Parts: sequence; C-alpha cells; structure tokens
Amino acid sequence: MKRNLLVFGLFFLTIQTFAQNKNFHIYLCIGQSNMEGAGRIQAQDTLDIDSRFKILEALDCPELGREKGKWYTAKPPLCRCKTGLSPADYFGRTMLKSMKKKQSLGLVHVAVAGSKIEIFDKEKYKTYLDTSAAERPWMIKMADAYGGNPYQRLIEMAKIAQKEGVIKGILLHQGESNTGDKTWPAKVKKIYDDLLNDLNLAPNSIPLIAGEVVNADQGGKCAVHNEIIATLPQSIPKAIIVSSKGIPAVPDKLHFTTEGVREFGKRYAEALLEFSKK
Repeated sequence: MKRNLLVFGLFFLTIQTFAQNKNFHIYLCIGQSNMEGAGRIQAQDTLDIDSRFKILEALDCPELGREKGKWYTAKPPLCRCKTGLSPADYFGRTMLKSMKKKQSLGLVHVAVAGSKIEIFDKEKYKTYLDTSAAERPWMIKMADAYGGNPYQRLIEMAKIAQKEGVIKGILLHQGESNTGDKTWPAKVKKIYDDLLNDLNLAPNSIPLIAGEVVNADQGGKCAVHNEIIATLPQSIPKAIIVSSKGIPAVPDKLHFTTEGVREFGKRYAEALLEFSKK
C-alpha cells in the first residue's frame, strides 16, 4: 500500500512538473508607489501590447473586466484597478524584444503606495499596519484590497503563476518610506529569502532587480537612500541595482514622470539582461 502511494505521489509530482511551461517567464513585482504605478497612463501605453505579455490579476477589477487569479494581456494599470503606469510595464515590453517568439512573460504585481518595506514582512506586517492606521488610513485601505496581507496575496498569486510558468526574478522599487534606514538591506533580504522558501525555490536562485529612488541629480528628496540600496548585493548575491540617474521626476521629487517611468522600466530590463551575460 505504501509503495503504491509513493508511486502515485511521484507520478503526480511528475505531472505537476510537466504542467509548467518553461517558456513562460514569471516576474514578481513589489514595492510602494513608484512600483505600484505613479505615472499617468497615456494612449501610447495602451496600444500595440504583445499578447505574449501577461498580467495575473491580484484582485477583482470589474471596471477593467478582470478577475482575481486570472491571466490577461498586460495592459496598464498592472497593479490595482486604478493605479498608474509602473516600471513593470516597460520592463516586460523591453524583455520580450530579447526573448524568443515561443517565449512569453507574465507579471505578478502587488504594491502599496506609501508603505515601508515592513508591509511585506510575513511576521511583522500586521504590527506595522496596526501602528500606521491612524497616520495613513489610505495605505490601510490599499492593503485591505489584498485581504489585509500583501505578502500573502503575493504568495497566493505566485503559486497560481507557478502552475503555468517559471519564476525568473523579483522586481523591487521601495525605499522612500525607509529613507536612511541602514537595516533596510537586511529587511529586504529576509523578504527575499521568505519568498523563495515559501515558493519552493532554491536559496539565492533568482535575481532581485532593485531600482534606485529619484536621484540626487533630479533633486530627489530621498536620494540619500540610494547609498543604502547600493549595498544590497553584499547580502543578496543576485541583487541587481538599477540606476535612476537622469530619470526625470515630477515636482514632488519623489515620483518619476510618465516618460521617466517608461525609461526606468527599460533600464530594469537592460540591467537584468546585462547581469544574465555574466
């Protein structure tokens, strides 16, 4: 009996493995407002989107005709139902240009504007949200859209994605709300390690592509944090840092212009492609 169960288990595992399409590359996208999508979506951003570029909807968006847990062509917005243009948009479009025609790219996108990195800590997120409720009720509302636990929603969606494709990397843009926090790299590493563990991926097996906040050359209010972001590769071997130098910002000096978001997304892809050559 035990032998039969073992054989059945191995057979089931084999079926599950072959169900994955190795030509469907999945990227997880996390962070705060700039990753969420702070750029204004313009007509050019909604046209001629390759059907090989997909988004796994992380919540129900009836106004977009999308349902949680289902795949759609990656027409912005890619985060929640009413967010803007994200670097992930032009990351995906740029990556596809370098990929084979038989390959496709999908995103799992969970981000919360104004949030510290702690919102993605599977142990500390609730304490962080509870202590932030009075000061940032709008952020709590965004987190509530993900069932009150953005990290768990990310894992839930990533596991759905894994049934069809292979997770190839994580895109991160976060730091404005943790500016100057020298423990930030360690916090990011914990989240990175937790994600890989919860998704049954080998330690340090996929790249973490992290973008800088608005640069000092654009008057970035949080530009000092770029010095901390630069240290990520010391704790995460496959961390890739994407420069924000020269990318224009809107007057608040915290967010990138729409044109800047497009350029930044391309830089995410170019940085990953360059890293992959090593």
